Amino acid sequence: MAATRALAGVRERFPGLRDGWARLDGPAGTQMVDVAIEAMADFMRSGDNANHGGVFRAAEATDELVASTRETVGRLLGGDPRGVVLGPSMTALTMRFAATVARDLGPGDEVVCTRLDHDANVSPWVIAAERAGATVRFADPEPGTLELPASAVEAVLSGRTRWVAVTAASNAVGTIPDLPGIVAATHAAGARVYVDAVHATPHRAIDVDALGCDALVCSAYKWFGPHTSVLWGRPDLLEALRPDKLRPSPDEIPDRFELGTLPFESLAGVRAAAEFILSLDRDDLRAHEDALLAQMLDGLRAIDGVTVYGAARDRAPTLMFNVDGRTSTDVAAALAAEKVAVWQGNYYALELSEHLGLEPEGAVRAGAVAYTDEEDVRRLLDVVARL
Repeated sequence: MAATRALAGVRERFPGLRDGWARLDGPAGTQMVDVAIEAMADFMRSGDNANHGGVFRAAEATDELVASTRETVGRLLGGDPRGVVLGPSMTALTMRFAATVARDLGPGDEVVCTRLDHDANVSPWVIAAERAGATVRFADPEPGTLELPASAVEAVLSGRTRWVAVTAASNAVGTIPDLPGIVAATHAAGARVYVDAVHATPHRAIDVDALGCDALVCSAYKWFGPHTSVLWGRPDLLEALRPDKLRPSPDEIPDRFELGTLPFESLAGVRAAAEFILSLDRDDLRAHEDALLAQMLDGLRAIDGVTVYGAARDRAPTLMFNVDGRTSTDVAAALAAEKVAVWQGNYYALELSEHLGLEPEGAVRAGAVAYTDEEDVRRLLDVVARL
């Protein structure tokens, strides 16, 4: 398949693939690329492991690392680096952001979430809204296809909507919503948009300025880096927000949103992973992943007793399926016995799993990323066919 040769040489950049496993578990977290591993090791050996803000050389080097990481991640996301907040996880960053903006919410105000989202872009908003006395409304994906058009969000917008929290790509079924339409409809209603781009960033180019969203969050460990996450917010929005913080800690943005000392060695890896993503030809990546997705979909749909969920026209290379007569754990265990890694359950896409009536067992999830190849997919299909 010619499309999958577009990224020739990329697979060799991932030392973690040398163990012989077919790693189709990328939607939950990818292997680290060589330059990110080396950047972290180099930093830890350098003697620059100091806190920032000092007047000696190592502290100044740490300041430069933080600034250059913000600049590189800003380029990756297409936004002002002054809006780049660094933190331990998307969940932690979203919990803090939702709790902060909820100070301006009150009874009668509304927040819109979707049933396509990871719970990290649902529960923080539900918790914040409940504390403020506000209401949460849900936008449902289309039956069958599980697409999320702008009309699905428009149907639950009102003059009382203050925030819309929406995914840029479903971590369960890969659906890519009509984000431009959703952002336009939300802003027309006088509300703001918070985008979960955790699953989208390794697959599609992100441009927050072109999209016009107000805030967006993603995680470096989904795009070949370490376990560190990023929240980008419009600088004027961040300036207006006052998160809880320690009194001596910096009060300027984006520092005021970061709790405690940053993991500087991880930032070296984040910067290197972002530079790696920026170096890829995104058209080649799209062709590579689309070919692998087609191989997975065609193969699974041809097997009797397999149910594949969703049929969105625009989707990341991720799918969710079940095998008749077997739980998702049974199927995942059978695949693991053949050194094929997938996930089972609901992968925190709880609203979607409940919406489809799949709880408590959920379904099997497999996904391709830049380093996945046709042989990985063939091994998946062979084991499922034998089941």
